[in-house]
Amino acid sequence: MSMIMCHLIIFDAVLWHACSPCLLKKGRMNEVELGRHTIKSHGAALAKNHMHDWLILLLLIVIEILLFIIHPFYRFVGKEMMTDLKYPMKRSTVPLWAVPVYAVLLPIFVFLLVYMRRRDVYDLHHGILGLLYSVLITGVMTDAIKDATGRPRPDFFWRCFPNGTEIYDNLGNVVCHGNELIIREGYKSFPSGHASWSFAGLGFLSLYLCGKIRAFDRKGHIAKLCIIFLPLLLASLVAISRVDDYWHHWQDVFAAGFLGLIVAAFCYHQFFPPPYDDEGWGPYAYFRALEDMHSNSNSAHPLNGTSAQAMEAQAMNLQGRPYESPVFLPEARGQRSPFDDVEFGRR
Repeated sequence: MSMIMCHLIIFDAVLWHACSPCLLKKGRMNEVELGRHTIKSHGAALAKNHMHDWLILLLLIVIEILLFIIHPFYRFVGKEMMTDLKYPMKRSTVPLWAVPVYAVLLPIFVFLLVYMRRRDVYDLHHGILGLLYSVLITGVMTDAIKDATGRPRPDFFWRCFPNGTEIYDNLGNVVCHGNELIIREGYKSFPSGHASWSFAGLGFLSLYLCGKIRAFDRKGHIAKLCIIFLPLLLASLVAISRVDDYWHHWQDVFAAGFLGLIVAAFCYHQFFPPPYDDEGWGPYAYFRALEDMHSNSNSAHPLNGTSAQAMEAQAMNLQGRPYESPVFLPEARGQRSPFDDVEFGRR
């Protein structure tokens, strides 16, 4: 019986050696490899691996510029429609140049702070790449819809007739005599670019922070939600300012915010697990790198005769303590084999 017990423990040890990466999956947050993936060691290879993604990103920038400068659809605007389009022209509370500052540069600054603490180039690279795709895809979709829709802004009357003199053609459509650039911008109300970019960039940041602080770790620290909702609050205030400045109707900012959040969620989940996942604090690439390191470590140190003899000697010392076998760790309890039942008289 003691020899059977000895061989069973050896079998358990071999099984533990083979399955340790899987059993350690839940606790990989404490891996010592956290500081090994730096810009210097892995940055060049990572950028080369995603070269096509960066090239497509440049293409999106070109498309966004073209969509911004082309003429939108000039929708029919009759005299009876002007009732809701006579709001005064105002300067934007949030100027255009400020949008990329808080929607792009601010999240990147947060990513850099996290990198300085963790030294994980996968997290930094994927965070920046995902963020840029989020705002650029949103921008392309927003401007494409703007140009195709051609909805007049709430202040369209004063853009079209700056001196207040209304002129219409024989079909009842407006004949604008204001500045051409100002009139063209007057047909770009739906959806709001400020709102869509804000929710795309800050929505991505909110998801990123949600994963980093493990807001959904089932421990009930609800105060973490204040950090998560802060970027969304900023995006919401920017969207509201567009309505208050009479640059957009409320439908414009509502649709734009929804569009930005949807795109941000898609781009985030390309690189990171869901925030409620046990591994939601890191990118997929980081965990793949850990698995590769475990595989290389196991292949570099195979189980040979000497280690088998050491395991047998250890098993002889553990004969009186069967539940200290590696397979009977908390992660593996409840996975008994038929041999266990035979040994302990259950069958």
